[in-house]
Amino acid sequence: MTERMPAVVGLCWVVVVGCSAMGGGSRPAWVDGASQQYPTKAYLVGVGQAESRAAAEDQAYAAVARVFKSEVSAQSKDMESYLVVEQQGRSRDERRLTLDNLTRVSTDKVLENVAIADRWFDKRKNLHHALAVMDRSQAEAAVLERISGLDHAIQTDIEEARAATDKLSKVRGLRRAEKNLMLRDTYNADLRVIRTSGQGKETSYRVQEVSQELEQFLASNFLINIQMTGEQAGPAHQALSEGLIREGLQVASRPDGTDVSSTTSPEMLVRGAVRVWPIDVRDPQFTYVRWCSDMEVLDLGGQRVLGAISKGGKEGHLSQREATAKAVRVMQQEFSSNVAKAIAAHVYGESELPAEATRSAGCPREGAGSKPPAATH
Repeated sequence: MTERMPAVVGLCWVVVVGCSAMGGGSRPAWVDGASQQYPTKAYLVGVGQAESRAAAEDQAYAAVARVFKSEVSAQSKDMESYLVVEQQGRSRDERRLTLDNLTRVSTDKVLENVAIADRWFDKRKNLHHALAVMDRSQAEAAVLERISGLDHAIQTDIEEARAATDKLSKVRGLRRAEKNLMLRDTYNADLRVIRTSGQGKETSYRVQEVSQELEQFLASNFLINIQMTGEQAGPAHQALSEGLIREGLQVASRPDGTDVSSTTSPEMLVRGAVRVWPIDVRDPQFTYVRWCSDMEVLDLGGQRVLGAISKGGKEGHLSQREATAKAVRVMQQEFSSNVAKAIAAHVYGESELPAEATRSAGCPREGAGSKPPAATH
């Protein structure tokens, strides 16, 4: 851990009556890794040493944290293999970030049960020592409570998703259950560290099973259609399609406008226009072009607009051709990443789409002074 736990600063008196924090005295046994006062069966301990008291405490907390992270790292091989499947198109760094975030959420909660129990200052070496302890029984009770809450939420979400007639409700229920199961697995890894038996708490569901159920439902029951106009409609369509597929969603139409063979009608439609045009910025060396896109996301079943997205920017290069190519590449990156993520987050119930598109200065409204040329269909 690199951050100090603010909840435990000054709690030395809670854990033990009296501390050797003021320095001096004989060398405590815990400095060398042994303590009769905090036996291994009842406590997890970490020892830190540094030239300052604060740094020594940080090191002690980090020592306890490493015990948990080593266990989660062993579990993470299985978890990451799941993430490879669940996030097929994403980079290893992005999958690793997801896993690390889950680990941090659970471990930080567990480490709320850690306190500095003792301190000692070695005058001869001018070093501060700190002892961080975690009461296993208290930590176990806290983790079990969190696991129990997650189990209840998972059970409710799965039952409601399987009973739902509304497709979006089903998708969102399974997604919530999937994410909570991943978090539960990390808490369960922490529980195995806390318990001297090394045993966790069994679950009725597995992440991979729920993930597969969600994936199969999306593939056969939830399609998204894309309709883009403008001279760069093809690259925009292709980029958005790839981004949505990476997010686990299925696309019903190809960049050339033809439909993907399917017996299922699309549930959603993303339609919009893409414009790219030259602009004069009075630069003697570079030529600039501006790009913009306006999109609406519609619920085809309910015939209503779910939200709107606008993106735009400008790019420069030595020639108009090179500037245009660069602008299209940037536009494609934006579509395959941020736009696709925003739509996926709405589908999964993680955030709502903006009700009205927020246009940048580079994406003028119709009738504005620097209106771009009409899009070519």
